[in-house]
Amino acid sequence: MERNVAATLVFKTAANTKVAMAIAVANNPGYDAVTENLSITAGGGELPVAEFSDHHGGRFHYLEFAEPSEVTVDYRATVMGFAEPDTSSPMELIRYVRPSRYAESDRLLPTSYAEFGALQGAELLHAVRDWVHAELRYVSGSSRGTDGAVETLLHRKGVCRDFAHLAIALLRSKDVPARLAAVYAPGLSPMDFHAVAEAYVDGAWRIIDPTGLAPRESMLRITAGRDSSDTAFLSTVGGSLSLKTLKVSASVNGELPVENHRELVSLR
Repeated sequence: MERNVAATLVFKTAANTKVAMAIAVANNPGYDAVTENLSITAGGGELPVAEFSDHHGGRFHYLEFAEPSEVTVDYRATVMGFAEPDTSSPMELIRYVRPSRYAESDRLLPTSYAEFGALQGAELLHAVRDWVHAELRYVSGSSRGTDGAVETLLHRKGVCRDFAHLAIALLRSKDVPARLAAVYAPGLSPMDFHAVAEAYVDGAWRIIDPTGLAPRESMLRITAGRDSSDTAFLSTVGGSLSLKTLKVSASVNGELPVENHRELVSLR
């Protein structure tokens, strides 16, 4: 499969602002070929950028601005083939079964056991996906950056990260390691960066996308972590910025895969 992705960001920074971006395709082994280009400019000149490695092949690009700046970021990549399935150490599996900032599994434990009883494995995975899909409405702009799984359940609506956080919390409540993955998602409408859940079932990480907005087979990992606090596409480490423009595209060369949400799919 050939996947083509791109992202354009324009933002204004205050003085003494440090910026971290997670927009590049994860550096995972197994692809037949990856070609990419990252251009970051301000005031008509190219800016130096540092690249830092994160969990699961994720890459963060880091910049510092001493003076207020208007910055344009343009990223493009073509990925041929599929990555090898991701693996995890015992410590990572422990990390991803614990409650976290946006996936408060300890608070949702009674809900999870009431709704899913003794379900396990793939049966539990499908049940959680279907329940979140049925209980929430996808409403653009309906959630705040501080909302976690509990707030999402109370409001019964959200965007992709909210759907993923609720699924993650419910699975962790049943002692299933689960994490959030930021992805490029060909076929997504409206097009944007996308967030899905991954759960460790029967020795493999499987994608859950309760929104059902894009086929999972063609999704492409950017990064992954405990929740969206680990995977934000743009964040400041001191200082502040305002985002003026965000454009994302993701496509495959040929027909999109046909989505069957009952299939077990790994992010590759």
